Amino acid sequence: MKVTYDLECNLAQTLNILGDRWTMLVLHRISKNKNTFKELQESLDSIPTNILSNRIKLLEENELIYSELYNEHPPRYKYMLTQKGKDFNHVFNSMILWANKYLDNCNRTLCHRECGKQVKIKYYCENCDEYVDDLIVKDY
Repeated sequence: MKVTYDLECNLAQTLNILGDRWTMLVLHRISKNKNTFKELQESLDSIPTNILSNRIKLLEENELIYSELYNEHPPRYKYMLTQKGKDFNHVFNSMILWANKYLDNCNRTLCHRECGKQVKIKYYCENCDEYVDDLIVKDY
C-alpha cells in the first residue's frame, strides 16, 4: 500500500499524487506529446513497464490525464492532458527555472519565444491589477 501524507497541506496533498518516483516525469512527457505507452517507455528508457502502467493509472484516477482509444485490435491508447494536467505546466516551468539557477548540468531554461531571453516568474493580483512580490500563504 502506498504511504501518503496525512496532512492538510497543499504540498503534502500534491505529493500524495505526484510524489512517487517517475510520476512527474510521466506527466511531463505526456505534456511534451509523448502520448502512447511505447513513446512514454522509450522517452523514459529505464522505467519498468509495471511502474509506467501504475503511474498512468494514478494520473488518470486523479484526472490529470485521460486515455483515448486509437486502435481496437489490439487495444491501444493515447494519453492526453486534462485541464488540470495542463495547469501543472506552470510547476514544471518553475522547476526548470529553479534548476537552471541552482543546479549543475542543467541544459535547459525557459525563454521568451520572440527574443530568446530567459524569463522570470511574476505573481499578478487580479484584484489590484498589478504584479506583486509581497506574498503570504493564507488559510481558508
